[in-house]
Amino acid sequence: MRKQTVLALAGVATTATVMVAGCSSDDTSGGGTSASGSAARSSRASSSTTLNVFAAASLKNTFTTIAGDFEKAHPGVDVKLSFDGSSTLVNQIKQGAPADVFASADEKNMTKLGDQGDAPKIFATNTLVIVTAPGNPKGIRSFADLNKPGVTTVLCQVAQPCGNASAEVEKDTGIDVKPVSEEASVTAVLTKVTAGQADAGLVYVTDAKAAGAKVATVNDPAFAKVVNKYPIATVKASKSAPVASQFEQAVLGDQGQSVLKAAGFGAP
Repeated sequence: MRKQTVLALAGVATTATVMVAGCSSDDTSGGGTSASGSAARSSRASSSTTLNVFAAASLKNTFTTIAGDFEKAHPGVDVKLSFDGSSTLVNQIKQGAPADVFASADEKNMTKLGDQGDAPKIFATNTLVIVTAPGNPKGIRSFADLNKPGVTTVLCQVAQPCGNASAEVEKDTGIDVKPVSEEASVTAVLTKVTAGQADAGLVYVTDAKAAGAKVATVNDPAFAKVVNKYPIATVKASKSAPVASQFEQAVLGDQGQSVLKAAGFGAP
């Protein structure tokens, strides 16, 4: 079995998210401003809120859509999205990165947040699939074929949810895959395959669906036994907890669930 890769995270937290003040362009207008105009602008500035959402890399497309819908429904709220491997994100939060909401690709990394987060809620599920170059030129038909001579495979690092899921499949099947590299996120694995730097990779079904014709997919019965549950929680250090809770509800609500379902995620 693969050993967990230790991530060097020194100094990451300070670069996780750039905070942008929600001021309108006329806040910098020249002299001659009336008292009433100044008060109005002050009211607009004070009502603006920056919501920092840290989400697993596999959620990039769906959360970008959900965040856009949320901003339209909540004028004055600016949603700042940070995507990476769940293990990387939770370590950034624990080191002090300004996060209001954390959405993980597994429960294990949400548990690492500990008492720094409110009670998490499951909002989606996902499973693995093999991706190859279009046409599957190496003739990969099963999980065992990832060890065929001449086949180069990339996996996620075990610390990441996609890597932990891969390790569970290895344990269940007794097949120890020897990857040529281990990546820090599922999107990095997909990129290696689409760029021709590897013959195959293990990603989530949602990432394979988003890649479309850029990849061919290969399923294996063993994948159905390993289901990742996606939890979301408000970070207790959030200065915008009420808005963070509203964003959670947007993800869990009908519109958010519709976006997730269309992307291939399973129901919570």
